[in-house]
Amino acid sequence: MKKSNRRPKISRSKTVLHILTGSIAAYKACDLIGPLKRLGARVVCIMTDSAKEFITPLTLRALTGEKVFFDFFAADVPYNVQHISLADEADLILVAPASANFIARLAAGFANDLASCVILSARCPIVIAPAMNDQMYEHPITQENIQKLKKVGCHFVEPIVGDLACGKKAVGHIADTSQLIATVQKLLN
Repeated sequence: MKKSNRRPKISRSKTVLHILTGSIAAYKACDLIGPLKRLGARVVCIMTDSAKEFITPLTLRALTGEKVFFDFFAADVPYNVQHISLADEADLILVAPASANFIARLAAGFANDLASCVILSARCPIVIAPAMNDQMYEHPITQENIQKLKKVGCHFVEPIVGDLACGKKAVGHIADTSQLIATVQKLLN
């Protein structure tokens, strides 16, 4: 009997909040949204200001069919307390790509933008996919921040060796889409 390569669907009632941070790997969000939606998840994107330098909210809205959130003080949102409402809606939060800056802010407990406030308010699984230069990723401070977040229950999908923005091939390239999808699926099912 031939084994099926099809993945089981994620329940349609599951919402994945996809947080994008300031990394060239933000363009990979486009590769993640389609497979998540095909598996049945609702995908809602939250962007840091730095992420908007790499990809536009319009692109993400077109791919998800959902409003894209980035302004902590937006008046036109359908929520009373936006970060709490978004956190309550989430069945899982996927931070992909996660910059060294964002990881450091999370590890320090900063709540100075919508994305970090949502994470601090969330009570669902959090998956973090680092993407940065190898020297930044391997720096002891970044590694300490990652360990700190792992200790409080964050799940990490480690970066791989690949082409980096600086032109070299080294660790720091965001994990393969299939690995990220498999991790999300495992945690939601």
